[in-house]
Amino acid sequence: MTRTTSGRRPAGRSRPLFAMLALSGALAAAACSAPGGDAPATGTSAPAAVKTTCGTEPVTLKGYFETGFPLPKTLADAFTAQFPNVKWDIREDQFAVITQNAPRVLSDDPPDLMRIPQMSELAKDNLLLNLDTYATAYGWDKWPASQLEQMRFGSNGERGAGPLYAMGLNFSMTGVFYNKKLAAQAGMAQPPQTLADFDAVLQKAKDAGITPINQFNGGATGGLAFPLQNLMAAYGETAPINDWIFNKQGATINTPSNLQATQHLEKWIKAGYLAPDINSQDYAMMMSRFIGGKNLFIFSGDWESGNLDKQMAGNAGFLLMPPAQAGGKQAAMSAPLTYGISAKSRNADCAAFFLNWVATDQKARDLGVQVGGSHPMGPTDAYMPAVGKDTVTASTLAAGATIGKDNGAMDFIANATGAIYAKSWTPQLQKLAAGQQTPQGLLTAVQKDYESQVKG
Repeated sequence: MTRTTSGRRPAGRSRPLFAMLALSGALAAAACSAPGGDAPATGTSAPAAVKTTCGTEPVTLKGYFETGFPLPKTLADAFTAQFPNVKWDIREDQFAVITQNAPRVLSDDPPDLMRIPQMSELAKDNLLLNLDTYATAYGWDKWPASQLEQMRFGSNGERGAGPLYAMGLNFSMTGVFYNKKLAAQAGMAQPPQTLADFDAVLQKAKDAGITPINQFNGGATGGLAFPLQNLMAAYGETAPINDWIFNKQGATINTPSNLQATQHLEKWIKAGYLAPDINSQDYAMMMSRFIGGKNLFIFSGDWESGNLDKQMAGNAGFLLMPPAQAGGKQAAMSAPLTYGISAKSRNADCAAFFLNWVATDQKARDLGVQVGGSHPMGPTDAYMPAVGKDTVTASTLAAGATIGKDNGAMDFIANATGAIYAKSWTPQLQKLAAGQQTPQGLLTAVQKDYESQVKG
C-alpha cells in the first residue's frame, strides 16, 4: 500500500513543467544508437554489476514525487500488485518546491526514485546515479536515441550526450486545450492555421463576452512560460531553444525571434485576452475554471487528457500552436516525465527494474496512456493501447505524431538550470503580466541570470 507524506501540500493540483520530446512520430523515426560521450569528469559512476529484478525479499522503495500528478502513484500501486514484496514510501511536493529541494533531499534524505526537475547540476554534483549499466542490461540503449538524449549529461557540462542519469515514465507534450462549445460561439469552426487566425479567434471570443485565455501565473510557478514558448516556436526554430536549455556554448534566449514572441505575449496581455487575475492563480484554479466552462483556451499538457475526457466528455479539444506563417512547421514542448535514482539509493536495482517495467509491461503502458494521457517510452515496436477516436487523448497522441514528423520537439525553458524557473522566468513573467517589465527587459534579465547560473 502506498503511503504518502508531505510537509508542503498545496491546496490544489500542480503539474510538471516540462519537459518534453517527440512522441510517436519521433520514436519511429529516430536513430536507434545512443548518443556518445565520455563519462563526466565529475559524476557518479555506473554500477559495475546490477540485478535486473527486485528479488523476493521485502523491499520498500522511497519516492519523492510531484503533488497532484496521478500517473507515478498509479504505476507504483500497479507495480506492487504485480510484485507484492515491494512497498512504497512516497513523499510529495509541488514542482517548484522539488526544484528548490532537490540537491538537499538527494544529499541528506536520498530517495530511491525521484522526480527530477533539472538534472545537469545534480549529475555534476554526484547526486544522481549513472544509469549506463542498467541501459545495457535492459536494452534501453537500443531504443530510439531521441527518447534518452535529454537525460544524458557529458563532461563538457552540456546535456544531450554522455552518460544517462535519468529515465522517463512517459513522454509528455504541451499545447492548447479548448472548450468546443465556447469555440463555436467564437466562430472557430476548425483549428486556426496561422497565428493571425488564432489572434482573430481570441478577439471574437472577447467580443462575445468569453474570456479568451486563462493561465496560471501565481506564486512560484510562472505559467505564462507555456504560451511564451509556444510563441517562440511559432516565430523561430526550435533547435536554438534546445541548445539554450541544454547549456550549449554561446547559446542565448535573447534572440530577435524570441523578442517577437515575447512582444506577442505582451500584446495578448494588453488586449485583455488573458484573465486579469492570472498573477494570483495557481494551476488548480486554472483547471477548475476551464472545466467549469469559464474560458475558451488554456495552455497545458497531455497529462490532462484523461481527466478532461472524464470531466468534459466530448467538449474538450486540443490543438498545437499554429505557426506565424501559413504552411510553417508546428512545434511543441515535449519531453520525458523525468525520474532519477539517487546516487545513495539503497535499492537502486529495484528502482531501475521499476523504470524498465513502466516502459515495457503491458499494464504499465495501458496506464501511461489512460492515466498519463501520453506516449509511453520504450522500443518502437512495443505494445500500444487503443484509445477512443474522438477523445482528447486521441488528439494529443495525434499531435505528438505531427511534432515527430515536423521535428518540432523542444524541452521546456524552465529546465535550463536548477534555478532559472523559480528565480528568473517566474518573477519576470509576473512582472510582464503586471506591466512592470518590457519584452526586451525580460529576455535580457533571464539571459543574464542564465549565464551566471551556468558559469556558477
